[in-house]
Amino acid sequence: MRVIVVGAGVVGTMHAWHAVERGHEVVQIERETEARGASLRNFGQVWVSGRAGGEELATALRARELWEEIGKRVPGIGFRATGSLTPVRNALERAVAEAALKRDDAAARGYRLLTPQEAREANPALRGAFEAALWCGQDAAVEPRTAQLELKKALLASGRYTYLGGREVREVVGARSVRDDHGDVHTGDAVVLCTGAWLGGLVRELAPELPVRRVRLQMMQTEPLGERLTTSVADADSFRYYPAYASGALDALNARQAQDPVAAAHRMQLLMVQRADGGLTIGDTHEYEHPFAFDVREEPYEHVARVAESFLGRPLPKIRHRWAGVYAQCTDTTRVVHREQVRDAVWLVTGPGGRGMTCSPAIAEKTANDLGW
Repeated sequence: MRVIVVGAGVVGTMHAWHAVERGHEVVQIERETEARGASLRNFGQVWVSGRAGGEELATALRARELWEEIGKRVPGIGFRATGSLTPVRNALERAVAEAALKRDDAAARGYRLLTPQEAREANPALRGAFEAALWCGQDAAVEPRTAQLELKKALLASGRYTYLGGREVREVVGARSVRDDHGDVHTGDAVVLCTGAWLGGLVRELAPELPVRRVRLQMMQTEPLGERLTTSVADADSFRYYPAYASGALDALNARQAQDPVAAAHRMQLLMVQRADGGLTIGDTHEYEHPFAFDVREEPYEHVARVAESFLGRPLPKIRHRWAGVYAQCTDTTRVVHREQVRDAVWLVTGPGGRGMTCSPAIAEKTANDLGW
């Protein structure tokens, strides 16, 4: 087969990966010279811990297996089986963690509740005050700024892959061809549109009632920490945003412990991951109302820095980068991704939300299986 993949973010690149792995020829077309969207502007987390039970968790666990397998073959993606720690500071937060341990799928996630001493043995950089920490052994990390580039190098080495950057696909021509803004037509046996948060233009023409919204977030990255952060780290506010933690205990937390006003206003949680160069990626916020602001707000950065420093028990290194990103999310948040056939041999795959980096290998594998590649 010859497969045309439109979009070079992580979802598109994983579709290209699975097609090439199955012996097919791939042409991947990207409107930027290289992808610059949410696939780079994220934590690089393979985040199993908070996923909803059922299909979402199964997808995340399968994706975690695939990331590890691919990481052995493409070391440059920086796969690391870090696990994660969510420190808790009081009885209300601890009760949510304890409720998570009672889930039927707790063992599959690798949940354990650690004492402060055990948590610091797992991650000695956590010198701040907390009374326990929820451990998830299945969580992992990759390097978001380089993963697609490293995967592309491996794909190019296959001899069955062509990359066309700086070309925007403008039109679907006939049953299985697309025309780009250079006027060139690309024909294959299947076309997969993995356009990320780009939902206008051609996507709107093909799927005018697309059940997908755009979400904006703010993040930052520090200079090197000077020591290893051996696990990724979240705070108890993350319990409020991930479906795995839904419980009576979470209801009590929401009713009796208000979020910090800045965190509530910007729908915030702490997520913190160390990059390969030693810097920390820290965030994040959630903005749903359009039009999005064109600038970034300082208050969320100040809040998340305070929370991170409280767990580390030390000041953060100098902030090196601040940025905003936009990703596409299914409006039915129980769905892992929106996958729709929009023409005879043309499929649109979008809307994984904040699960894109985590779940992309398994999302693409399912597309490949469903289409009989």
